[in-house]
Amino acid sequence: MSLLSTIPWPNLITFGRIVLAFITFGLLLSKPFSSFQVYLCFCLTVLVIIGDMLDGKLARALKQISDFGAWLDIAGDRLIELGYWVVFASLHLISPWVALIFLARGIFVDGIRSFAAQKGFNAFGDNTMMQSPLGKSLVSSRFSRAAYGACKVLAFALVILAIEHQQLLWLAQFCVYGATVFCLLRGIPVLIEGK
Repeated sequence: MSLLSTIPWPNLITFGRIVLAFITFGLLLSKPFSSFQVYLCFCLTVLVIIGDMLDGKLARALKQISDFGAWLDIAGDRLIELGYWVVFASLHLISPWVALIFLARGIFVDGIRSFAAQKGFNAFGDNTMMQSPLGKSLVSSRFSRAAYGACKVLAFALVILAIEHQQLLWLAQFCVYGATVFCLLRGIPVLIEGK
């Protein structure tokens, strides 16, 4: 076993994603704002997204799957996602209600999932806490998770680009509200079936 194989690469990628996201938040919140900052924030956001796709694949490929790594990935995802919504709301690029909806949904859904985990259930996979066909389809299916993620990714990227390119604002807002509706549609079954 080499020294390189003992390094927890997936967890390092997750930490790196969090750092890049906070650098992006700092750049977005700094004034005055330049075109360079917009494009840099866009590029950093793309790196954050690529990191999200990479950490899980790398964990499986290197056989470095752990409970801590799974928790860190989910916590990192939630922190990054909520950070974007809060920063966008504070810059008046989106309605503050969007950030509040994502925040409330995240707290309640993650809370219910932690109780389910104590009973031996997980959010996705063979031992999912979702029991109804609709719940499994909306919450646990790969298609639903991928579509929801794509909607958020498009929203984040387009909101940033709309700072510089106002003609993209309508498309950015469409993706923001699409992600918000998706957020609620995927959260409600967890609240109902979490009982």
